[in-house]
Amino acid sequence: MEIPKYKTALIVGAGAGLSASLARLFAREGIRVALAARHIEKLGALCTETGARAFACNASEPDDVERLFGLVEREIGVPDVVVYNASGRERGPFVDLVPADVAQAIAVSAFGGFLVAQQAATRMLPNKHGAILFTGASASVKGYAQSVPFAMGKFALRGLAQSMARELSPQGIHVAHFVIDGGIRSAARSEPADRPDSTPLPSAIGACCNNRAAPGPGRWNCGPGWRNFEATTD
Repeated sequence: MEIPKYKTALIVGAGAGLSASLARLFAREGIRVALAARHIEKLGALCTETGARAFACNASEPDDVERLFGLVEREIGVPDVVVYNASGRERGPFVDLVPADVAQAIAVSAFGGFLVAQQAATRMLPNKHGAILFTGASASVKGYAQSVPFAMGKFALRGLAQSMARELSPQGIHVAHFVIDGGIRSAARSEPADRPDSTPLPSAIGACCNNRAAPGPGRWNCGPGWRNFEATTD
């Protein structure tokens, strides 16, 4: 079974954690990388390291997303692997949540995923080739107290991925959604001394996501998960 080969990757919602690990993996495999975020100043070091290009984009705005794909297509190439890693959070007691803030959180976590995936699929379908990957969380399958907007957005993103996979997989487009069940280790989240290995490294999760980007013909995944021994979704 021949593994699909990709030439250009676009990561939306790029930062210093999982998305940075994916950018490094893609670059090592000779894939051109485009990074998108609302604030691209933070991506300078990663662009220097990987040779990636950074583009400013608000993923919840249709015009911004359409413009992003046009720029990437003209300046780098048509993306044939697209990762949606953006999410919105608004924590607090349910009765105190501000409706406008909840709407914005859902727009980033879910509606932005739809906008990005639609632009990606439109470009992939003529060649019947491409991969669209979504990063989920424990909240994709289980709601938590004082975290209603995040769960609403992540549940919706998971439903989007499942529906897309069933429709687009027979047309050559691979769709995968990753439930990352637990915190990811970073500069802002150190490993607890009393719970070693309780937070996975972003590079390890990135390797898993990268492997799922090229499953070969006839396979699709709507919900593979990354779990550690402190998983909380059960």
